[in-house]
Amino acid sequence: MSRNYEAIRAHYAGSDAGDLKAMMAPITESTAWIEMAGFPYAGTYVGPDEILAGVFKRIGEDWEGYRFALERLVDGGTTIVGIGRYSGVYRKTGKPMSARVVHVWDVEDGKVTRFEQFTDTRLVAAAIA
Repeated sequence: MSRNYEAIRAHYAGSDAGDLKAMMAPITESTAWIEMAGFPYAGTYVGPDEILAGVFKRIGEDWEGYRFALERLVDGGTTIVGIGRYSGVYRKTGKPMSARVVHVWDVEDGKVTRFEQFTDTRLVAAAIA
């Protein structure tokens, strides 16, 4: 497996373990993190501070049991694709959510240059409403 693949595999292993430090290991000050339009945290965040504050902190505050279950990880060299499912319960409504998701990672020498999320935002929005 490539160094890039291993970096993203380690990110997901950190996610499974609740280890934020491991999750953020391949993220740099110039990493662009793009959450899909229509998703509650939609937008582009650059660097670890923006990503933590704009995405992960908010997820932790808003959701109970939120997780990403990786089903497949595709090694495309400098592009790594994670395919899986989001799930969790939105705290304010008590409604559960389960939605398929694809993560596209652009990685150079084990460091993420760009991340983009694709998911069914309608299913996520239904839990929030």
